[in-house]
This record gives sequence, C-alpha cells and structure tokens, in this order.
Amino acid sequence: MKRSVLLLGVTAFCLCVFATANASQQDESFPEKNGVLQLEKGNFNRALRKYDQLLVHFYAPLTVQGYRVTAAFEGAAAELQGSEVKLATVDVTKEKELAKDLSATDQHTIRLYLSGDKHNPVTCPDPQNSASILAWLKRRVGSAADLITDFSQSEASEELTVVGFFEELDHEYVQMFYAAAIDLPDINFAVTQNDDVITKYGLTHDVVLLLRKSKLIQAYKMTPQTSKEELIIFITVFQMDPVTEYNGQTATRILSSPVLNHALLFVNKSSEDFEEIFSAFNSAAETFRLKILFVYVNVDEPRNGRMMEYFRVRDFEAPLIRLVNLTDHVTYHLPSDTLNVGIITEFCQSYLEGKAKPKMQSEPIPEGWDEKPVKELVGMNLEKVAFHPNKTVFVMFYLPYSRESRALFPLWEELAESFKQQQEVVIARIDASANDINLSTQGAYPSLCLFPALYAERVVVYTGKRKVDDLVKFVEKEMEKARNYRVKEDEDRRKYTEAFEAEEAKRSNKTKDEL
Repeated sequence: MKRSVLLLGVTAFCLCVFATANASQQDESFPEKNGVLQLEKGNFNRALRKYDQLLVHFYAPLTVQGYRVTAAFEGAAAELQGSEVKLATVDVTKEKELAKDLSATDQHTIRLYLSGDKHNPVTCPDPQNSASILAWLKRRVGSAADLITDFSQSEASEELTVVGFFEELDHEYVQMFYAAAIDLPDINFAVTQNDDVITKYGLTHDVVLLLRKSKLIQAYKMTPQTSKEELIIFITVFQMDPVTEYNGQTATRILSSPVLNHALLFVNKSSEDFEEIFSAFNSAAETFRLKILFVYVNVDEPRNGRMMEYFRVRDFEAPLIRLVNLTDHVTYHLPSDTLNVGIITEFCQSYLEGKAKPKMQSEPIPEGWDEKPVKELVGMNLEKVAFHPNKTVFVMFYLPYSRESRALFPLWEELAESFKQQQEVVIARIDASANDINLSTQGAYPSLCLFPALYAERVVVYTGKRKVDDLVKFVEKEMEKARNYRVKEDEDRRKYTEAFEAEEAKRSNKTKDEL
C-alpha cells in the first residue's frame, strides 16, 4: 500500500513538472507565418525580451505597400534563419492600442528594436525586396571598407551602381558616403581607389559616380559643404530617368522622392502626338533636375483612375500639365493648349519663382456675374444655378487659352440675346481650367451642356451644329421635353407629399391614443 502511494506521488510530481515545462514552452512560442512572427499586444514585450534584434513591420493589410513589404520580409526571413535578427509583423488595423503605444499608427512603418529597448528603435528605409532588407542590416553594422570592390565589376553592372572614388578611405567624405548607402539599401554602392577613374572619365578624387552598363550617368564632386541629405537627393534623382511613368512599380519611388515639386503630364500614351509631347516634356525635365520631378500619367490606363480622380482630370482633357508641391498639395495648371519645350520651361520657371497662379476649386464669384446676357459662373455657384428646378440653363464649359473656345464667345453672346426676354432661360459660361468641374461634360472643351428645368439633376450635352438657329431649336426642343416630363414629376411629388402627410397624421393620432 505504501509503495502504491509512493508511485502515485512520483507520477503526480512528474506530470506537474511536465505540465509546467510545457506551459513555459508555450509561453515562449510565437505564431509564425513563413518564418515571420505575428505579434500582438499580448506577446510583443516577450518577443522584445527574447530577440536581441527584432525587425518589425507595422502594416495595414490590403495595401500595395503592405503586400510588397510582407513578401520582402518573408524572403529575408528565409535568409536570416539562425541569425541574431528575427523578423515580425503587427497588423495596425487590429492592434490599434499597441500601435498607439509604440507611436506606429501609420499604415506602413518598419523599425528595428535592439536589446529589448522599445522606446528607441531604428527606422528602416522602405525596402523594395528582401535583398534591400539584407543590405540594410549588413550596412548598418558594417563600414565603408565593406564596399571596396573591383572598379571594373562595378562599372559593368546592369544595375545602377553608386561608386565613390576617394583618395583617403578614412576621410569624412567616405563616412558620409557610407551613411548615404545605409539610407539607400535598394541601390548598389561601391568604393574604389582605382586611378582608372581619372583616366577614363577625366575626374579628380573625392567624387561620386552614377554608373550603369559602363555608362557614366552623372558625377557629383564632394565638398566640405556637402551633407548626407544633399548626396541622397543627388543619387535618388539621377537614379531615375528625367521623366518617369507613373504606375504600380514606380509609385513608391515617386512619392518618396526628396524632390517635393512634381510636374505631372496627363497624356494618352496611344495618341498620335504622344512622342512629340513626351519629347518636349523630357527636354524641359533636363533643365530642372534636382528642383522638379517630372512624371507622366497615361490617361488610357484604367489603373490610373484614382490618380486622375485626385487631380480632377478626365481623359478627354489630356494632354495637360499640372504642378504640385507634396508639402502643401497646392496645384498649378499650365494654361496652354500647346505643349512645347519653351512653354513647359516657362511655366516651370514661373512656378519656382512664385509667379504661377494656383488652380483653385473655385474662383471667387465675380461682382455682377448675372447682370450681362451671358452669366459668368464659377465652381461655387455652378450647381446652384445649373440645377435650378424652374430654369433652363445652357452652359459653355471653356478654356480661356483655347482658340476653339474663344471662337465661340461671339456665338454665345448672340444666343443670349435671342433669349433675353425669356426669364426662365439662362445662358452662361464657366472657365473649366480655373474651376473644378464635378459634372460629366462628355467631351473635350469647349463643351455645351443644357440643364433642363426639372427637379431631377439632368445634363444634356449638345453635339449639333454650332450656329445660333440650331442652338435655339435645341433649347426650345429640350424645354418642351422638360415641360412634358415636369407634369409627371409634379404628380409624383404631389403623391409623395400626400402619402408623407398621411403617415405623419397617422403617427400623430397613434401618439395621442397612447397618451
């Protein structure tokens, strides 16, 4: 009996030890996906304590950046197995409290936490792929000596390579060069002391070269005044072509560029004049490198819809050029229907000198706007006037710099005179280049749109001959159609009002009965 009790006691003790060990093992485990820790508020601090180097991606799912960096993390995690660095992610849409506590509420932030210190993380640059992450981790703990390589190999690389040619490797220029390399892990960097640089390119020591396929793209002479930031701007600008097409692959690079002034050419890439317009835009771009980033947006590409919506550009308005500063987001519109090198250059120069006029959502309502036969509308009163239920409003949407638009001005004045005695008819015009138009005018400017005298907000686009008699007949025909429809509209409104009043009366009687 005593032996049985003893055996039971030993067994119970072993089970307790096993359970405790198992619980401890579970406490120290973390959910993983493809080698990347999936952290949350409950296990974040434990992960900090366990891993000396914890690289964390704070992200929002279903975003382009989120997908790209997640893929980069998974690739890097496979390469870093067994190392001191562990990769992890935190979904900021789920872990809002944790993200707020760590000041990581942005949808895309990457931080390296060292030795369990969660208050002083190192920010990691946005990586394009797993190689970028590995390069950053290596450069962060390395030195410029790690970049010393055979000049001929760097020169012949198909990828852009930034080569620093220095006489003394312990000079402060080299340290600045290496600091730039850490901040730009997506780019190949190399250091050389090969005198062939002087012979081949006619340059001196302490110079930074941008090379691709043995071709010198640009050279930058280091001076005592050179800062790391200036060197990074030089590299990132000349890393790109003078003009970059906006698409899914280039969007991040464009938006993260240190050059905050952007010239945007909205153009149909399949149009007959694309090559001519692009050539002019590209030539102007060469003049403003380091000052303005030149980008073109293909309006015929459906995936660019959000970009066009943001800048309120419709495909039929192309080609046109907008200038915007990413700090204040004020937009400027090039007021010309001709796009050549001279006009584009003059516009960009006037913008840099502060002389260009910003494009606003609406011009101020002009004094006496409704006193002349042709009413002068602006963005802030367009819909109020156009959708008046008791007025037939015929509006010309025009561009003041367009010869075709200006040619219609006398015709529009003549049309206004024809309806001068009819108070229910309004002939108006609006400058489409100076006011944001949120209506579909279904065609290039000048566009003629009639708004019938109805409660329903309808727009009828005129496509007939541009002669007074034809315009008058069109207005009268649409007025007759509107009058017929208005009878039905008024009847529907009457029935709705009666039904609403009956329901209100029923509800009121029910309330009285309950009281």
